[in-house]
Amino acid sequence: RRVHGDLRKQLPQKDKKEKVVELSYFDQRKKTVDELGQLTNAYPHKFDAQFTIPGFRSKFYPEDASQRKLVNNGDRLTDNVSIAGRIVVKRSAGSKLHFITLQGDMENMQVISNLADFAAGEKGFTAIHNQIKRGDIIGIQGVPGLSNTGEFSIIATSIVLLSACFHMLPDNHYGFSNVEQRFRQRYLDFIVNRDNIKTFQGRSKIIRYIRNFFDGLDFTEVETPMLNLVAGGAAARPFITHHNDLNQRMFLRIAPELYLKQLVVGGMDRVYELGRQFRNEGIDLTHNPEFTSIEAYWAYKDYNDIMTMTEDLLHGLAMYLHGSDKVRWCPKDVSGKEIGEPVIFNFQRPFKRLYIIPELEKRLNVTFPEEFESDAANKWLLDLCAKNKVECNPPTTTPRLVDALIAEYLEVECTQPTFICDHPRVMSPLAKWHRTDPRLTERFEMFLNKKELCNAYTELNNPLVQRNEFEKQIKNKDAGDDEAMEQDETFLTALEYGLPPTGGWGLGIDRLVMFMTSMNNIKEVLLFPAMKPEGQPDVVKYAPGTVLNGQGVPRMHVQ
Repeated sequence: RRVHGDLRKQLPQKDKKEKVVELSYFDQRKKTVDELGQLTNAYPHKFDAQFTIPGFRSKFYPEDASQRKLVNNGDRLTDNVSIAGRIVVKRSAGSKLHFITLQGDMENMQVISNLADFAAGEKGFTAIHNQIKRGDIIGIQGVPGLSNTGEFSIIATSIVLLSACFHMLPDNHYGFSNVEQRFRQRYLDFIVNRDNIKTFQGRSKIIRYIRNFFDGLDFTEVETPMLNLVAGGAAARPFITHHNDLNQRMFLRIAPELYLKQLVVGGMDRVYELGRQFRNEGIDLTHNPEFTSIEAYWAYKDYNDIMTMTEDLLHGLAMYLHGSDKVRWCPKDVSGKEIGEPVIFNFQRPFKRLYIIPELEKRLNVTFPEEFESDAANKWLLDLCAKNKVECNPPTTTPRLVDALIAEYLEVECTQPTFICDHPRVMSPLAKWHRTDPRLTERFEMFLNKKELCNAYTELNNPLVQRNEFEKQIKNKDAGDDEAMEQDETFLTALEYGLPPTGGWGLGIDRLVMFMTSMNNIKEVLLFPAMKPEGQPDVVKYAPGTVLNGQGVPRMHVQ
């Protein structure tokens, strides 16, 4: 055995090659960028794209066939033009012919790259096609033409890499359908799922229409602070922050209402603000911690006028978007299949009206108390809810009990546009008392698809009554209701200078977009919705001694 081993050692030995480590896709792309030069050729500062893809098609291949100069397969023009976009498909028919599908401005365009047409010759042709990959952004110079199969294309004479994509795009067959990842990587969602951009183009049209509507009524658009010393204007739990220079606790605004009414006091009789609000509350299919709303205030009007205005706005919007006052709503799942039966929203005027106390009395076969302020009224409502198995999360204040009854018996009937009217005063500290029933207010909430869309009222303009209403809110807050309003002395002082009779109104833009674009999840109409950080556990732990309110969240710390 030893002899044989020695003989084997004397045989010619093959060189042992080192195992080659294959670069990852990311490292391959990094290598390409490094070779081009990270601060030089890999990322040009500018590319002069003479046409967008839709503009290029419209110019050289118009819809009207009689206007086209390209007629037969293989035809080409002599105009040397440039376009740019992202590669979504790249395929080769040998080493001398490549086909690229370029994406841009919601349209695709075929690029035919043939060595015979390429200005830089074979070396340049081979180099650029070794560099560019699916997902890259490129610039093309070339001439318009028809492929041999008659597809309108740009025949490339030059290609330049403008920005490399370091990651493989999702497969064309399986796509990018993971709902949570779509929301986390909205840019990738848009690259792969182009139709999702249409939702946000629709959102832009809705906002533009609303602005034009109020501008047409001679309203002035204004901007008011987002950092507030008092969390006022709505019943909601605020986000709290701290101003270092002032050493002052501040709140992200939950509503602009109190500022806007101060402007009406000052003589701006018609004002509106469209912007972001922030509420430190739950996240679900129709709620996001930051959201967009519009509020408008119209001097010398009341809630009846504002109802008519709301009907005119939504009817006109439906006609503008869909060409009809009937709007079909039927969301789709990730595969594009419709979920359930479609709902047809009918925005024909006038909308249905439900008056709270008469409607609840009819459904429950009871007579409500003559007042809602006392402990006896609270106990009566508690017993009524218990008897009818209506749940109300603590604290069981009178406003929350009445709200639970409205949700149980009235909101469920509001698939079509419906005004729920005349809330008890105890629920509406900023609304004016009803002129025929002082227990109630001149207020309405408009519901669509069983969700609140608008809230409006004849504004309370008596500073003495308003102060009293704020004091009642403080009692509710002391009882554990973190959503109760705080007293705003600046606003009260403004009221003392005289607020004219005024109709006030607010509408949630995000929900309106949902219903007008056939979406059932608010995240689908927000570009970057609030998301739980990846890897965070579902069970949230609080520090020892933390006091939770009735909704299972920590009580607000009051300085």
